[in-house]
Amino acid sequence: MSHTRTTTIVLAIGLGACASPSALPEPPAPSAPPDVAAPAPTRTTAEVLAAAQASDWQPLDPTRTLYMDLPKGRVVIALAPEFAPQHVENIRTLVRGTYFDGLSIMRSQDNFVVQWGDPDGKKPLGAAKKTLAGEFTRPAEGLSFTALPDRDTYAPETGWVAGFPAARDPATGTAWLVHCYGVLGVGRDNAADSGGGTELYVVSGHAPRQLDRNITVLGRVVQGMELLSTLPRGTAPLGFYEKPGQRTAIRRVRIAADLTEAERTPLELLRTDTATFTDLIESRRNRRDEWYKVPAGHIDVCNVPLPTRKPESADATPKPPAPKPVGGKPAKPKS
Repeated sequence: MSHTRTTTIVLAIGLGACASPSALPEPPAPSAPPDVAAPAPTRTTAEVLAAAQASDWQPLDPTRTLYMDLPKGRVVIALAPEFAPQHVENIRTLVRGTYFDGLSIMRSQDNFVVQWGDPDGKKPLGAAKKTLAGEFTRPAEGLSFTALPDRDTYAPETGWVAGFPAARDPATGTAWLVHCYGVLGVGRDNAADSGGGTELYVVSGHAPRQLDRNITVLGRVVQGMELLSTLPRGTAPLGFYEKPGQRTAIRRVRIAADLTEAERTPLELLRTDTATFTDLIESRRNRRDEWYKVPAGHIDVCNVPLPTRKPESADATPKPPAPKPVGGKPAKPKS
C-alpha cells in the first residue's frame, strides 16, 4: 500500500502589495536568552542504595523461596504465587517429593534460556500434577503496581509488582510477569495446558519479551544467576546437550522454609513500592555520572536493577550440602 504525502506551504503576503522593502517594519532586537536552569543532578545507583532506609528492604519469604543446589553453588529463586498460584503450589509439591533431586540442566541456548527437568519424562511425580491450565495473565485489580513512566513495545504499561517485573493492560484489566533476564518460567509444548512445572527455564539472554502472555511465568532468580548464565552452550538443536555427560547435575531443590536457619541463604530485596525505588528508576533513566555524556532519559523495564543484599545481621552465607551420587543411566534429551 502506497502513501501520498501532501506538503502544505504557507506564504505570508504583506498587506501592501507594492510596498518597498524599506517600508517594512524593523524586526525587534533579539532579547537576551533566558537563564536555563541546569538539570537537577541525578544520584547514582550506589548513592540511592546508600541512602536507603531499613524499611526499604524486605527479607525473602522462606515459603516462597526455592534453593537449587548445583555442584558450584546455590541458585536462589523467588516465587510469585500472585501470578501463578496453581503452578507455584504444584512446584512446591514436586520439590517436597524430591522430584528435581538428581535431575539435570539439559539445555543452555545462547542468548535465550537455561532449562532443567527430566530428559526422558519417566521420573514419578508423586502427588504433583503433570499438566495444568496455563496461567499466562491474571486480573490487574488488587495488585500494587509501580508503573514505569516510559512507553513499552510489548505492553501498554510496565512496572513492578512485589519485586517482579510486570506489565498490565488497562483496556483488558489484565496483568502479567514479563520475560526479563533471570525470570523463571514453565516449559510447555504447543498446547497451552501442556506444562505443569516438571520442566523449568530461566531467561539467560536478552529479554525475549515475545514470550510474554504465551507461557506461565512464576518467579525470578535473585542470587546465583552466574551459575546458570555461564554454563557451556548446548550444541544440539535449541541448545540441548548432545551427551548426558555435558549436563549439569542438580544436587537438590528445596523450599527455604523446609530448611533450618543455618541452611538458608539470608537475603533481602529492595522493595519496589517505595520512594527509594522510584529514585533508583530515575538514576538509571538519567545517567549523569562522569562516564555518561548523553543521559537516555528513558529505560526499559528489564534494564532496571532489582537489588538484593545480605542482611547486616547475617554472619555467613551457608554452604550447599555435599554432593551425593546420582544413580541410574542418564537419558537423552527430548527433541
